[in-house]
Amino acid sequence: MTRPPVVGLLYPGYAAEDDFPALENALGGAIWLPLVHTSMGRDEHTVEALLDTGSAARLAEGADAIAVHSPDAVMWACTSGSFVYGRDGAAAQAAAISERLGVPASSTSIAFVEAARALGLGKVAVAASYPEDLARHFRTFLAAGGIEVVSFGASGIFTAVDAGRLGPDAVLEMTVAVDVPEAEAVLVPDTAVHTLTCIDTLEKAVGKPVLTANQVTVWEGLRLAGSPRPLPRLGALFG
Repeated sequence: MTRPPVVGLLYPGYAAEDDFPALENALGGAIWLPLVHTSMGRDEHTVEALLDTGSAARLAEGADAIAVHSPDAVMWACTSGSFVYGRDGAAAQAAAISERLGVPASSTSIAFVEAARALGLGKVAVAASYPEDLARHFRTFLAAGGIEVVSFGASGIFTAVDAGRLGPDAVLEMTVAVDVPEAEAVLVPDTAVHTLTCIDTLEKAVGKPVLTANQVTVWEGLRLAGSPRPLPRLGALFG
């Protein structure tokens, strides 16, 4: 029997990590998503704290822990802890993980750019849970990847734990609030926000693709593992 593709996840702290086993269960074992909680100093949506969260030492420790699962690819499942490093810094994070484990690696920030390219998106709206000063770094990261942000909202949530408490109705409200006609898709960038069970609902509400952090993390991991595939209830990206 062929083993399902295994995408190892390095996830900082505790917020919405239960999104991933819930998806595994919903798909009946079609993919495996083993997860390791990487260490954190402070749970803060600030540049200083997130530079520490995404530090080389913390990611190396996480990579060593995920190795026991023999992943086909590994994702640094943290948007803010990758985009605060900029395009080159995020690429260096992924390269270091890949070199340490000998498998392809990427991050959620990089995954957003790759997913947007796969869908042919040039103009997007962003519904960020972060404080505005942090969220602007995501906008800059997207611009470096050739993606224009035409509408932008920041909810000002200061910690990942608090972002993880957002329910489906709040996520829907955030998404609809930033949608404008010229946006070809809406992006919801925080891996601390539960989204994997409501993507179809979000897309129906805005009538266009919605890319969420946890969704693109899984998609990019499967792409790197050589196993891109249609999956149900995960929106246009997996169609």
